[in-house]
Amino acid sequence: MSDPGVDLSNGLEYVTISFPPDSTEQLCPVFQYSPVNIQGPGCPVDPSEVTLPGCSCVSHSCITESCCCLQTHGQAYAGNGTLRRISVSDVGHFTPVFECNALCSCSDTCSNRVVQRGLILSLQICTTARSGWGVRTLQRIPHGTFVCEYAGEVIGFEEARRRQLAQRFEDNNYIIAVREHAGTGSITETFVDPATVGNIGRFLNHSCLPNLFMVPVRVHSLVPRLALFAGRDIDVQEELTFDYSGGYTNQTPGQLHCTQTDTAIQASKTVQRKTCHCGANNCAKFLPLDLSILK
Repeated sequence: MSDPGVDLSNGLEYVTISFPPDSTEQLCPVFQYSPVNIQGPGCPVDPSEVTLPGCSCVSHSCITESCCCLQTHGQAYAGNGTLRRISVSDVGHFTPVFECNALCSCSDTCSNRVVQRGLILSLQICTTARSGWGVRTLQRIPHGTFVCEYAGEVIGFEEARRRQLAQRFEDNNYIIAVREHAGTGSITETFVDPATVGNIGRFLNHSCLPNLFMVPVRVHSLVPRLALFAGRDIDVQEELTFDYSGGYTNQTPGQLHCTQTDTAIQASKTVQRKTCHCGANNCAKFLPLDLSILK
């Protein structure tokens, strides 16, 4: 990169992801840009492979009454593409979203195709006072709008554990673990690491009072895309953040409780926690850490 105004994605996104004129591009981490997930060690399937069935709708845009996809999974998006199911019964618990896919006969303009269209907002890499790189928006973002994916290598549990244990304290931990509960005792785990292959999502900072929330969205594959949506109206030049632990609320949240195994408790005694610099009134003082990977 020889010009601070160059496109971070090298043309792989529909819009340019720029650096501000006063940024120091030489400090930008070296990584391979990918707008979507790729298969990494321990991932048994290629996330780009089409493995989900399609619908036989003949209309340009699917509606619940005629689309088998929507009848099965529900209508996630409003006509303007914003996420309808943005209310939650508990922090971090969202209804899974299934979009129409490559095998569906509806058009590319179908209202049930949002995340697969990719990044369409004007975003910019920025420097922050205490958290290094960050991402800010150059346009107003309405509540419920898809912003970007958190894309990278999809890896298995053992590989996630190996990578996290190999990290030094000064290293950034990019691994996100998403666990979906689909009935009694049925848990689907997805680990995404954009450290060496990833997209703009790897630059998003954590906040204990974020303006984005993450929802697993399935398009062509059972491997979910980790999609980030606006949890409220977001102003121009505002930094974009999400809660690395997966929790989200528009209000100041209470303390989140989790059940730890004996091995996780033991691991917590030997792991140095990184300080959180989000500045929120409800700041937990430390960045979230998934101890289950360290067991």
